[in-house]
Amino acid sequence: MSPYDLVIGDRAYSSWSLRGWLLFDAFNLPVKLHTARLYTDELSNLLKDFFPAKTAPTMRTPEGVVVPETIAIAEELASRHAEAGIWPANPAARAIARVLAAEMHAGFVALRSHCPMNLRVSYTDCARPDEVLADLKRLEVLWQWAQSQTGSTTWLCGDYSAADAFFAPVAARIAGYNLPVSAKVMAYVQAHLAHPSFRRWRAMGMIDGADQEFYRRSYPGRPWPGPVPLAARPVDGTTAENTACPYSGKPVSHVLEIAGRRIGFCNAFCRDKTVADPEAWPKFMAIYQP
Repeated sequence: MSPYDLVIGDRAYSSWSLRGWLLFDAFNLPVKLHTARLYTDELSNLLKDFFPAKTAPTMRTPEGVVVPETIAIAEELASRHAEAGIWPANPAARAIARVLAAEMHAGFVALRSHCPMNLRVSYTDCARPDEVLADLKRLEVLWQWAQSQTGSTTWLCGDYSAADAFFAPVAARIAGYNLPVSAKVMAYVQAHLAHPSFRRWRAMGMIDGADQEFYRRSYPGRPWPGPVPLAARPVDGTTAENTACPYSGKPVSHVLEIAGRRIGFCNAFCRDKTVADPEAWPKFMAIYQP
């Protein structure tokens, strides 16, 4: 059976695409990606093959059924892959997780509008209006309620679930715009920033096309508050200690340097996503730290 297809927008900016992709990567489900730049004709042209969808992300099942909207994608994947743990197994925790995902899907308009997701930057301040502060208070109520009801300490409803995937872009917004939250909420945000799938997505987003002007802000900047990546840089030439790309197995054509070592990849994207955050990629780390 063919894998699922998933249409996504720019990784640095498309919060809905991040949610949809996490439903695959965080739960170890195979998927073939189809990417398109936002604010161009690329997305509308790509979606002509995914009727009746009009947004990213959009999934197509192995049988060819098109499923737009992250709520529908989550439910369909959960029904097909019960073993993956997309929703909690406990009925009470599962009900709470669905409440959280539904409110995230439909609400928090002020937060989304004033703080559009941009994984390439972080600011010291963002002139937040009262409506954004109200959304943050609602988030705190929901998250504390979920954790108190389920006894969870790191994630919202026990193990990482679709509810957490839905709030990953919110964590990115809180981190990116330095929004005022409690220590407990910030601990939840930090758990997202350190999550392996989130780190992989952000690493790709850092090098996935040019900056989008729509997301540019003039606020004072600061370093990204997540885990600090290992220092690596792209270098010229094809000389490397390995002969095959750790991801594809294809011959080396692009090389990075890290701690005085040269490790090769089959294309610029494979190399540059690794430069962005080497520890996000287990197959690379298997070479770097055998």
